[in-house]
Amino acid sequence: MLARAGQAINERISSKHPLRFNRTAWRYGYDQRGHSPFVFRSGGSFQQKVFHIYLGLAAAYLLWRFVPRLPLSRKCRALISALVVATAMHFLAFQLVWGNMFSPEFPRPLVAAVGFLFGAFGLLVAFTVVCDAVSIVWRCMRISGWSRRRDALLRGAAGVLALCLSAAGIWAATRLPEVRRIEVNVGNLAPRLDGFTLVQLSDLHISRLFPEEWVSGVVARTNALRPDLVVITGDLIDGHVTARKADVRPLAALSAHHGVLAILGNHEYYFGADAWREEFEALGMRMLVNEHAVVSTSGGSLVVTGIPDPVAASFSEEPPNFQKAVAGASPDQPMILLSHRPSDAEQHAQAGVALQLSGHTHGGMLRGFDWFVARLNEGFVSGLYEIGGMHLYVSNGTGLWNGFPLRIGVPAEITEFVLRAKR
Repeated sequence: MLARAGQAINERISSKHPLRFNRTAWRYGYDQRGHSPFVFRSGGSFQQKVFHIYLGLAAAYLLWRFVPRLPLSRKCRALISALVVATAMHFLAFQLVWGNMFSPEFPRPLVAAVGFLFGAFGLLVAFTVVCDAVSIVWRCMRISGWSRRRDALLRGAAGVLALCLSAAGIWAATRLPEVRRIEVNVGNLAPRLDGFTLVQLSDLHISRLFPEEWVSGVVARTNALRPDLVVITGDLIDGHVTARKADVRPLAALSAHHGVLAILGNHEYYFGADAWREEFEALGMRMLVNEHAVVSTSGGSLVVTGIPDPVAASFSEEPPNFQKAVAGASPDQPMILLSHRPSDAEQHAQAGVALQLSGHTHGGMLRGFDWFVARLNEGFVSGLYEIGGMHLYVSNGTGLWNGFPLRIGVPAEITEFVLRAKR
């Protein structure tokens, strides 16, 4: 059954993620040569231009509907206008200086400041749309009392709120994550494995914003749980091995009775998946790339299967191959699947997977925005789902990408699972 189901999943992946630029690069951000459609290059693709046009239009909208209406001096409005344009276009500068927009290599306070400004920029665009909507409704209903002063005060309040929420979001995103404990009933789990503990880390995005000190704190909190197994579901880093070597070093101290298993997320491919796989293995992790590991105890066994992120195909790397990953696995043992994206859950459930652990979505980052993120990820964004007898858990993430490092109502997490045998 596993083999037949695996073949069906592979065919679906092949049809969804063909190895050609127009579709794969648009969806995942890179083409076969590792070029991103979301960063500047001379003679760049249409998608590159569209991304920057979106940001440019957002900046133009604020320069039209927000800045001129502020009750400030001309010099202050000119300064705010310059800041709006610089914030909208900063990804271009990153690409020109560092060659990519995912990992700016400058001091942490500066990375946080840029993230704060871009977060406020995004929130301010949304709030300005709301202000315009309120103004239009007010005028259409011919309600008296609307004035230029009231409009200016409303937009000024929107600006202050955007700055405050962005500051609070940065603080929430960069603090050490709390532990979230979840009990999951697993079919076919041996009674003596009842109570087996598994800790999931996901989307650490170790970078200048989440440096060595932060990683050490995450490792300490994880080890304090004394888990039977630690799994990491991708996107461990942002940056090349040479830039992140010291920051990832604390991961070598992760401790569990049955070791540490990990998979590759999309960001590992952006910075050299082969080099990172070698580095992670040197730190004591077992990397699962279309393969499985059998975790055996005196009381029974379970299978942990790992597949790479689909973006691997656009780097001419081995794409996810569920059939290969489960080859030789016993159908009598419960299976846990590590998949960076919460995709193909129905097919995995039909293949007999008991528990799928995923990340990638960061939980949507902002309460309310999670609805939109779910639409981009087959309806899954955060927490525990049940699909055809299989449990799918989507982590909010342990860290966050430094390009938009805000969390509002969606906390980061270290997730501790307690497996329970169905009675």
